Amino acid sequence: MEKRRREPREKRPKLYDEEVINIGRVTKVTKGGRKLNFAATVVVGDRKGKVGIGSGKAAEVPDAIKKAVAAATKNITKVAIVNENTIPHEAIGRFGAGKVMLKPASKGTGIKAGGPVRSVLELAGVKDILSKSLGSNNKVNLARATLEALKQQRTAEEIAALRGKKVEEIL
Repeated sequence: MEKRRREPREKRPKLYDEEVINIGRVTKVTKGGRKLNFAATVVVGDRKGKVGIGSGKAAEVPDAIKKAVAAATKNITKVAIVNENTIPHEAIGRFGAGKVMLKPASKGTGIKAGGPVRSVLELAGVKDILSKSLGSNNKVNLARATLEALKQQRTAEEIAALRGKKVEEIL
């Protein structure tokens, strides 16, 4: 009998960049003892205005990350970016006790943010922004609060369309 040779699958180019925010060990106590698992939280984005956050749990870290990436790609959000580098206006995002303030910045400022806030903003494609963490410093809540603040962003065109006016009347 002739052996069939399998052709390697073509690797599809990745649609989104990904960055791991947090990996935590979680244990479930059963009558047989403790069951150890890993929980991963990941941010994915295309650096052009699309970003998402997801979390996954598994017995091994790589599997948890894969699950988190799959969850993040399912809930991708479109972010409003003006002048190809910053956000339209100031916003405060809240998630749990995490609270993040985002402010637009002039060209060349860079991303003035740390930790998970920076990860979310970089993958969203924002290049110039100021941020301040106001509440809890839980990584997952800060990342989700940043995403909430980005979801609040509205461009002048969107507001004009909602109010039935011209952009010039609003600005």
